[in-house]
Amino acid sequence: MSDSLITLKNIQLKLHSDSGPVEVLRGIDLDINKGETVGVIGPSGSGKTSLLMVLAGLEPATGGSLDCAGHDLDTMSEDALARYRLDHVGIVFQGFHLVPTMTALENVAIPLEFSGVSDAFERAEQELNAVGLGHRLDHYPGQLSGGEQQRVALARSFVTEPDILLADEPTGSLDQATGHKVLDLMFELKERSGTTLIMVTHSSELASRCSRLVRLADGLIAADEAGGSLDG
Repeated sequence: MSDSLITLKNIQLKLHSDSGPVEVLRGIDLDINKGETVGVIGPSGSGKTSLLMVLAGLEPATGGSLDCAGHDLDTMSEDALARYRLDHVGIVFQGFHLVPTMTALENVAIPLEFSGVSDAFERAEQELNAVGLGHRLDHYPGQLSGGEQQRVALARSFVTEPDILLADEPTGSLDQATGHKVLDLMFELKERSGTTLIMVTHSSELASRCSRLVRLADGLIAADEAGGSLDG
């Protein structure tokens, strides 16, 4: 029985700009197994973040087929894609994306409330305790440091026990020491839950933490090898 969780076949993404259509992804073939830790690297403009957006169902591919966690994303409606994200995907951005008018506890409880979970706040509190923020439940994002905000974002992404975690430069807005702590925590949570982690990064240090590296160049996969084996 295959352990494949994500299968991309000839995925293409064409976006429109003022100067005309831009081919962002030009035929991506990729299989990712359950529990893998995949670093996506490459120069700016190579399609890294766009690939994450396609995997999240936030940017529809314009060609090819995409199966994630048993769902055929290219045939799903917007409502079905929203449910797919709630049930299967956690997302961590560089810029935290917390709701400023909600407390840490409320921010983490959001996806559970959308899913109709009755004990949303109890589970949110447990997840905040897991990231060391049990004493910050009632604090708003503006009252938290950058590292604390990213830990809240991590708690929110893991509280639904997702099959897939998509991380886009998760330590890019943090100083080095804080970034290390957040990265360690992300990997601890990933191991605890068995989540498949796909992380976009420009950092060779972060990339070295991944068991597999996929390098993009000009919208195509230029290399796909074991972690630490790609130069630069």
